[in-house]
Amino acid sequence: MIYVSPSLLAADFGDLRTELRRMIDADANYIHLDVMDGTFVPNISFGATVISCLRKRCGLIFDVHLMVKEPLRFVDDYLRAGADIITVHLEACKDVKKTIRYIRSKEVRVGLAISPETPVEKIIPYLPEIDMALVMTVHPGFGGQKFMPECVEKVRTIRRYAVSHDLDLDIEVDGGINEENTSIVTEAGANVIVAGSAIFKSKHPGHVIAKMRVNADLHPYKPE
Repeated sequence: MIYVSPSLLAADFGDLRTELRRMIDADANYIHLDVMDGTFVPNISFGATVISCLRKRCGLIFDVHLMVKEPLRFVDDYLRAGADIITVHLEACKDVKKTIRYIRSKEVRVGLAISPETPVEKIIPYLPEIDMALVMTVHPGFGGQKFMPECVEKVRTIRRYAVSHDLDLDIEVDGGINEENTSIVTEAGANVIVAGSAIFKSKHPGHVIAKMRVNADLHPYKPE
């Protein structure tokens, strides 16, 4: 199954209540919440207080992406705020295993992300311990960037490993995804699609999400 996770970073921050309602009505599966600290990435977004307020307005799965240095320090804050999935960056953790095991101990889904410059081999040892691998298809920190097709092979490598080792693993892609290139990443093995501008900037976000799902269905992953 393909899950669509609109990235709130592309929303109208002046009316987030309406924006969340638009995503619910558009049949989104998740809401992707990019938390940035201005240190790990050169941008600042929002934090646990905002997410806690949004949680009261929205019953969709909260897919929290912590683009922060040493995220273990903040995990409890985002659990209390209502996160259903917490994804941390491999590059941001001194002790990756300790971080992902702590998140798992809290009975929420745990994801591990890699940036475009990180070799896919770095994430492979952690795949048996996580629920979701996030492959960034842009450099993290800013929305509206152009999709980097060279990152797709990482998706293929991770899916191949998951299949060969019988892992029940979601693979999420984030960055420059739209209804036209969704098929490229689903064919490689991705099943969670993050899209910001393509969905939130559309007058008809439901049409965009529906087209993403159609294109994904037309181009599914086929084990080699």
